[in-house]
Amino acid sequence: MTLIAIEEHWIMPGLTSALDGRDESLAFNDLGDHRRRLQDLGAGRIAAMDAQGIDLSVLALTPPGTQPLDPDSAVRLSRAANDLAASAVDANPARFRALSTLPMSAPEAVAAELERAAGLGHVGTMVYGRSGDRFLDDPAYDDFFATAARLGQPVFLHPQLPSPALRDASYRGFDPITDLALATFGWGWHLDAATAALRLIVRGTFDRHPELQIILGHWGEMLLFWLDRADSLSRVAGLPRLVSDYVRSNFHITTSGMLNPALLRHALSVTTPDRLIFSTDYPFQNPSRDDITAFFSHLPTEKQKADFAYGNACALLGIDLQPDGLTAA
Repeated sequence: MTLIAIEEHWIMPGLTSALDGRDESLAFNDLGDHRRRLQDLGAGRIAAMDAQGIDLSVLALTPPGTQPLDPDSAVRLSRAANDLAASAVDANPARFRALSTLPMSAPEAVAAELERAAGLGHVGTMVYGRSGDRFLDDPAYDDFFATAARLGQPVFLHPQLPSPALRDASYRGFDPITDLALATFGWGWHLDAATAALRLIVRGTFDRHPELQIILGHWGEMLLFWLDRADSLSRVAGLPRLVSDYVRSNFHITTSGMLNPALLRHALSVTTPDRLIFSTDYPFQNPSRDDITAFFSHLPTEKQKADFAYGNACALLGIDLQPDGLTAA
């Protein structure tokens, strides 16, 4: 069975240097052999994919992308990252696609770079819930969402380090490593992304742009598990539909390497099978081929297995398949 993974990370050394000192979570890129794996957009990465049974990876920069940078640097380095990712895809078109990086600290430049990157072949984009003090639902980004909807470019809303004020209020008081873990993979990353998604819904983003599609990793960043309460926001905010309705019509959910059948069962109970997409969150999660095979055995039908493995990703990201597998373009 063809297997596509859509949240597979990489880094660009020039961007890493520009971000130095701006985001403590960058330290995770240096754990183990992560840096080597993240920088490899060629044979080493393909060998790792082969070992896992992954036919195609959709490349995406690690957090925080270019969002903490000043506008001029963000524009310049976003363009460089998009050009480099496009080159990696061109070199191995049967094995790679890519999500673009956008200069969110320069809102006036975002839509144009999204359109340019789509022209290079990028199949979507990855952004974060906040750039400085500006939330993703700020009206300054409405042209970006309109352009994404028009182009059919899905927006992957990825977790990021919470703001300094929120970290001081909620995630301090332990040793520095525990502080950072609590604010990132242990809790804060995921709550931050779920809040950004809810803000987009409450802001009416999907009423203005009903064709817009958002991707959330980590089984929906907690949001799928709190929809009963989140639905009450609709009445308060004057929305025409329930929050859970927007989730089912405008959000796609990935595994991010969390291959837990209990999470799968819950996701299938609150959204539809066509909304679920496989990802490993490489190299931060690195499930084996046996782990992946065991996970897919919990899907109830062969069609759902195929859709989760590749069909839903192809439909969302515009990836073409031939009878013998992936095409080169």
